[in-house]
Amino acid sequence: MFHSFFPQPKLFFPSALLWTIVVVAIWYTVGADIGGQFGLPQLAPGQEPPIGLGHFFTTASIWFYIYFISSMVLFCLFWHFYAAEHPWKSWSVWGSTFIIFTVYFSVDISVALNNWRRPTYDRIVEALKAPNTVQAPEIYGYAFIFFQLATVYIISAVLISFFTSHYLFRWRTAMNDFYYSVWPKVRHIEGASQRIQEDTMRFATTVEGLGVRLIDSVMTLIAFLPVLHALSSSVKELPIVGAIPYPLVIAAIAWSIFGTVMLAIVGVRLPGLEFRNQRVEAAYRKELVYGEDHADRAQPQTIQELFSNVRKNYFRLYFHYTYFNVARYFYLQTDNIFPLFLMVPSIVGATITFGLMQQIQGAFTQVTSSFQYLVNSWPTVIELISIYKRLQAFEAAMQGEPLPAIDREFVEAGENESLA
Repeated sequence: MFHSFFPQPKLFFPSALLWTIVVVAIWYTVGADIGGQFGLPQLAPGQEPPIGLGHFFTTASIWFYIYFISSMVLFCLFWHFYAAEHPWKSWSVWGSTFIIFTVYFSVDISVALNNWRRPTYDRIVEALKAPNTVQAPEIYGYAFIFFQLATVYIISAVLISFFTSHYLFRWRTAMNDFYYSVWPKVRHIEGASQRIQEDTMRFATTVEGLGVRLIDSVMTLIAFLPVLHALSSSVKELPIVGAIPYPLVIAAIAWSIFGTVMLAIVGVRLPGLEFRNQRVEAAYRKELVYGEDHADRAQPQTIQELFSNVRKNYFRLYFHYTYFNVARYFYLQTDNIFPLFLMVPSIVGATITFGLMQQIQGAFTQVTSSFQYLVNSWPTVIELISIYKRLQAFEAAMQGEPLPAIDREFVEAGENESLA
């Protein structure tokens, strides 16, 4: 799954994670201030960032993108030469970093949009107090700024989607070529043809959604946690717990951890059931395919038994998804009102403006959505785990290792059937 596309994945992914930690640590310790030595200083304390496209052309933003791109190029150059013989290094190494960059840029657009909220809504509130206190061109100007940022966001989103689709088809091609090259070793596994054709396709498609959302979540945290940290100075206390340091940041982390742990516990049985579901469906389909060419196959008794297994597994899935969805939807609906709940003391005390409340709510939602990656993606994660388990059988067969238990059950059942 990974070795076919990425060079030495057991080394590549840890090195990518380590390099990310080093780069982020350097930025938040000394890296941000180094730009001042090149005439690209950070914003002065208390200085509001410009709204609109000017957000991307401040000296702080320009220095960040120079630092960001340089760190990615250094990492890619190392792997480009270290894994010179790997046929897919251009897509797996350079392509991955390009996706990371474009996803971060889309997140930065979200930061610019969040900065737009505060002055815009504050001026709208002023306009609603009395006639002609704010002129129409000013409101139109804020609307035009939003249109500019939205246009850039759309272009970025389309580019990410287009490139990622090509990137993942290359990954599927690499898996397809690799698995087919060892076809004699894996052809005895039940549903082998389906795994090469369908499971590699589903794996690539599922990773496309989950992978981009994961990168987006990480980048959103990097971009919005400092924003939420700065906004915490405007919210002095929280309901129930009262005044605590960095209240919005702590509340966002605690709420997200609670939801993730809760749904992981509630949905612990679902990956195994999804995996079993794919297996019973494969067995049922395989018997029907044999029945197309052999009159003695796909007999009514056999078909009824196989379909009974399909029905039984689906009914189990329906039951377990019912209580899982109750917990998931209850949490997500509560999440919609949670930022407002946190700001009640500040609203009652009139210590924040409406525009600031909108900015806080936007930043808080961005951060919690990032921490809630597993909450929002859990059904897809379950599907990916089940596909991964199926493809693991290929890896085991290639390396001469014992098949997973459930695969051995189906192989033994097929052998017994052949002897009969």
